[in-house]
Amino acid sequence: MPDEPVIDPMVDPFAEAGPQWLAGRTALVTGAGQNGTLPGVGFAIARLAAAHGARVAVLDRDPEAAGRTVKLIEQDGGEAFPVIADVTDDRACARAVGEVAERWGTLDALVNNVASGDRAGLFEVTPSRYDQLMRINLKTVWSMTRHAVPKMPRGSAIVNISSAAVRMRGPGMVYNLAKAGVENLTEGAATTLGPQGIRVNCVQVGVIWGSFAAANMDERMREPRRKMTSLQTEGTAWDIAHAALFLLSDRARWISGHILAVDGGPPYRGPVAPVTSVPLE
Repeated sequence: MPDEPVIDPMVDPFAEAGPQWLAGRTALVTGAGQNGTLPGVGFAIARLAAAHGARVAVLDRDPEAAGRTVKLIEQDGGEAFPVIADVTDDRACARAVGEVAERWGTLDALVNNVASGDRAGLFEVTPSRYDQLMRINLKTVWSMTRHAVPKMPRGSAIVNISSAAVRMRGPGMVYNLAKAGVENLTEGAATTLGPQGIRVNCVQVGVIWGSFAAANMDERMREPRRKMTSLQTEGTAWDIAHAALFLLSDRARWISGHILAVDGGPPYRGPVAPVTSVPLE
């Protein structure tokens, strides 16, 4: 029998195998307020981070939406407070980060989730709408990150939220263009901030059904969207939240500059012949 593998006590993978992956951390999640009955991605990430021990700053421009998320976190025994800001304003981003640092002394995790989009074609939008979509979906990530980094110690993590729409080869949309920029920014920031011990990753959201999808398309789209995935199942905001939780935690301590697609598998293209096992000779 081979000897048991030696586990270095300094890097014991089982040393922190408890359920709380973000215990003692401070997290700021943008667009984390809750509107309506369907959970949004920011809301789900904030709730899950709090459940895993993080103190969560719930950033939203709507005080009532932010308050609903905070209330639910506190009802579950977590710690949170609302940060009311419009992240399309760079000065508001600076104030938001300052509020968190003043209240809790540090910032260990940042989730850039704010997004907006429509189904207008790439050249159908007006110049002002183009600027608005680029500002909301891309510039906010840059603004929040640049203000957060000076407050983030080594071992901190940033997660940006992108979209599988980046990979679509259909008619172009400004939303897709902006999210492609988010993925490029993620890779550049990971390289830039790596020497400071700050990891930067991105979750690429597939065709889930949540508050964002419901606000932009008819519910009859749910079934054809479900059939677009290899797994033939519908994703939710919680699937995205669990991926973000992993990337924010020390379990992803050696992952940076990665774009993680959470999409139910590559696009399904029709029936596939069943796979049968063949005995080895």
